[in-house]
Amino acid sequence: MSNLHHLAGEAVRVALGKGRTVATAESLTAGMVSAVLADTPGASGMLQGGVVAYQNSVKVGVLAVPAELLATAGSVDAEVAAAMASGARVALGADIGVATTGVAGPQPHDGKAVGTVYIGIANAAGATGYLHTFTGGRAEIRGQACAAALERLLTELSA
Repeated sequence: MSNLHHLAGEAVRVALGKGRTVATAESLTAGMVSAVLADTPGASGMLQGGVVAYQNSVKVGVLAVPAELLATAGSVDAEVAAAMASGARVALGADIGVATTGVAGPQPHDGKAVGTVYIGIANAAGATGYLHTFTGGRAEIRGQACAAALERLLTELSA
C-alpha cells in the first residue's frame, strides 16, 4: 500500500497548495480511494467526501448518471466514469471529482473483461473517462484501480 499512500500524500499536498477540493465516486474500489486520501494528514482540508456507487441505482439516483447511458453502455464505460466524477463533484461541492468503475472479477461484467477499469475525472470545464487494463485477482485489480485514480487525480491537480 505504500505506493498508494505516496500518491495520496502527493495529491493532498498539491490540492492543499492550490486550495482545491476533491470528491470521489467509487464503484469497484468501494471507498478505497477516499479512504487512502483520508489516511493522509491534512486530507480534511481538501477531501469533501465520497459516494460508493456499487449499484446502478445509486449511480443514477445519487450521482445523476443518465439511466439511458447505463442501459446502452453498461456500468463499465468511459462516459459512465466521467458522469460519475461529474456527479460527485456537483453533489459534494468539490472542485474536482474522481471516479472508478470496472470489473474486478472473477467474472466479466456488462460484456467487459476482468481488469477493465475506467477512471473518471471532472472539473468545472467538463469530465473525461480513461481506460485502464489491469491483471491479477480482485484485490490486485482494485488496488491498481485505486492507484490509477490517484495518479489521474494528481495529474489533474498539477495541471
